Amino acid sequence: MTHHTSSIRRGLTRRAFAGGIAGAAALAVPALRAQSSNRIVLGQSAAFTGAAAQLGIQFHAGAKLFFDQYNAQGSGRARVEIEQMDDGYEPDRCAENTQKLLDKDVFALFGYIGTPTSVAALPLATKADMPFIAPFTGAMSLRQPFNRMAFHLRASYNDETELIVKNLVNLGLTRVAVFHQNDAYGKAGLDGTVLALASRGLKPVATGTVERNSVDVAAAVATINAANPQAVVQISAYKSCAAYIRAARKAGFGGSFYNVSFVGTQALADELGKDGAGVVVSQVVPNPFSTAKPITREFRDAIAQGGNKVQANFSSLEGYLAARLVAEGLRRAGGRSGRDGLISGLEAIGDTSFEGYAISLGPKDHVASSFVELSMLTGDGKVRT
Repeated sequence: MTHHTSSIRRGLTRRAFAGGIAGAAALAVPALRAQSSNRIVLGQSAAFTGAAAQLGIQFHAGAKLFFDQYNAQGSGRARVEIEQMDDGYEPDRCAENTQKLLDKDVFALFGYIGTPTSVAALPLATKADMPFIAPFTGAMSLRQPFNRMAFHLRASYNDETELIVKNLVNLGLTRVAVFHQNDAYGKAGLDGTVLALASRGLKPVATGTVERNSVDVAAAVATINAANPQAVVQISAYKSCAAYIRAARKAGFGGSFYNVSFVGTQALADELGKDGAGVVVSQVVPNPFSTAKPITREFRDAIAQGGNKVQANFSSLEGYLAARLVAEGLRRAGGRSGRDGLISGLEAIGDTSFEGYAISLGPKDHVASSFVELSMLTGDGKVRT
């Protein structure tokens, strides 16, 4: 059930490599340095505890996997390290963490998890002329208007909800409700769904909300079930989405559930178990459980090379790709030093491919990918695309 929001450019020939990701990690990096002569420190504020913890944990694991093997290549270049801080997916804590990271003069901010947290952090990064790279969010408010400091790896929530609604309408499901988190993330997903429905002369038959880091879904279930929808688009984190699915079914709902990628696919599958059968999730990176694409083979080889300590899932693959994006920006910085060198290096990437995963960045285009496809939970902890 694979789709793309735009035609994906044919990938480059896979680099020959030995020992995990040597082909990617051996990218020669000039002396872009921060803090000391041999360290580049990226600051990451993310959820490592709470209802969205698995998103931060898995993204960080994938990024660290890449950087650990990248650093092991040596060659006299600066080591790239991540200084992580837990914000529990709360904007106020994220803002405090971000200010601390800025005060420590980290080289760049990287891998923030979520829309409300990123919305709190990006203005601080912008004021400090600090690159803000690969946040785990597809919110349009972080992409428009254009911000020279912000670089996005993933496709937008508008891309994801467009594909979801297209699929629903193609299946003849036009009575669509939206269950969403009551914050900037939920609004971003709701706006995308409303836009996609409106382009087809439709609108949501009902909406219901849940507070961030809460699983109190009873009111939303009652409101949405009363409208008798055929499908519910969910814009929330995995614990609340799992709670909603169980409660809605118990209350008699027999329709379909669709989620955007931020839900955390593996975390949702783990929460639901057999109750996850048939739940659809849109994805912004390739299926990490498949070896059909060179990038997923590289990722799985890297996991094996690292001693099989990292779980292969969509979130960890996104972290891995985000780290690889940083490394590519460093490589292309050439002789330019400092943060401006990293920004220029990222903008110099142009149209390329990470082993079949198309990337495009330029001076006026800081969104690297538009890749989106649909996946389905099978009820036995697995995911099919």
